[in-house]
Amino acid sequence: MISYIRNKVESFWNGGHERTLKVKRNIIYSFLIKGASVVLGLLIIPLTIHYVNNAQYGVWLTISSLVSWINTFDIGLSNGLRNKMAHSLALDEKDNIVKYVSTTYAILAIISVITFIVFYIAGSFFNWNELLNTGSAVNFDIWPIIVITLASFCVQFMLQPIKSMLTAMHQPFMTSLILLIIQALTFVLTYLLTVFVPSSLLNLVIVVAGAPVLVFIVANIWMFSTSLKAYAPKFSSVDIKSAKSLLGTGSVFFFIQIGAVILFQTDNIIITRILGPQEVTTFNLAYKYFSIMTMMFVIMLTPYWSAFTDAWAKKDTAWIKHSINKMRGIWVYTSIGTVLLFAFSKTAYHLWIGDTVTIPVWLSLSMTFYAIFNNWQGIYAYALNGIGKLRLQLICIVSAGVLNIPLSIFLIHLMGVTGTVVSNIILAAIMNILYTRQTKLIIDHKATGIWDK
Repeated sequence: MISYIRNKVESFWNGGHERTLKVKRNIIYSFLIKGASVVLGLLIIPLTIHYVNNAQYGVWLTISSLVSWINTFDIGLSNGLRNKMAHSLALDEKDNIVKYVSTTYAILAIISVITFIVFYIAGSFFNWNELLNTGSAVNFDIWPIIVITLASFCVQFMLQPIKSMLTAMHQPFMTSLILLIIQALTFVLTYLLTVFVPSSLLNLVIVVAGAPVLVFIVANIWMFSTSLKAYAPKFSSVDIKSAKSLLGTGSVFFFIQIGAVILFQTDNIIITRILGPQEVTTFNLAYKYFSIMTMMFVIMLTPYWSAFTDAWAKKDTAWIKHSINKMRGIWVYTSIGTVLLFAFSKTAYHLWIGDTVTIPVWLSLSMTFYAIFNNWQGIYAYALNGIGKLRLQLICIVSAGVLNIPLSIFLIHLMGVTGTVVSNIILAAIMNILYTRQTKLIIDHKATGIWDK
């Protein structure tokens, strides 16, 4: 029996296409790492809520959502780098990689500095307490908190290409490891705050915003001194022609990112303006809980992006089709898991956050459907991203981002915080139909017009 199990394990670990082996090993590594990261992430939330309070935690979530718009200013360079690097590696064209990497870092550094200066100057003219509807929950000026958060995101923004490089080299588990270290450091520092420092939203933000910066700096230095040394950025390798090539791929990703930010990050802002920051906390707790299954699914999807790029470059559509079918089968199991999360949500909430926040059952139910729809969309979005057929996705995501604002506002007035999730579900359902059809047409070599762009 033991011998049979050992043979099965060895067959799984060593059998199959080389591309498939990389995917399987990355999934296993990422599961182990991401599992610990998820646990830490869940533990951090009640810790921070107890350190401040529901409303102040909601204010922090809203600020971070607002500032995260900075990520769109990379004009798609990080994703462009991922695809360009994966394509170059697949065709053994390594000479251009250093140029792509150096140019990406240089442009993002310039954008980071300009973004911070512009946002700092412009933001200093606004009353942010009034804009974010903080009310009596915050009796101090939150502008310094916004500045710290802004600075943190700008530095992370400048250093984030390391994640794209690791993914392009079929090592996304290393990205998960970086995120785990961030979570661990944040948890330890937050716990020390609760023990030794009086309640302060400013102190909390310094810890939560500062931990990622420190880890990303160390990660960049470490990786470019070891496994990525051959591709370390150099000032002399910054190349305008490479920038044009990156932007050719990345510009579409840029607009997709804008649409995604409008679609996903405006939810917190809309909720805090209409219902107040305490409801942002309620919304995000439900989102975090149901994202457990989504994160598990994304772990399995992430290695496929660059693998799809590799397969498409080598015209191996059979492998792409087989992999998509495999992911659809896994989607069924994750959907069942999501339904089970809903079934035990009341007990899970009580064990997780106690009685500090009450999460409506309708919010949990809507999150269940949203997670299931979002996972299905992930299968085809990752395939299309890897293949490089982005035009329809661009149209869909930007349109959905724009439509989500009035639709969310209408539905929030109609059914409370649940309304913004229902809005996301409606738009996700439409995009799922279109993405599924486009991918099928492409891998069957029947795509024409907008379906082939």
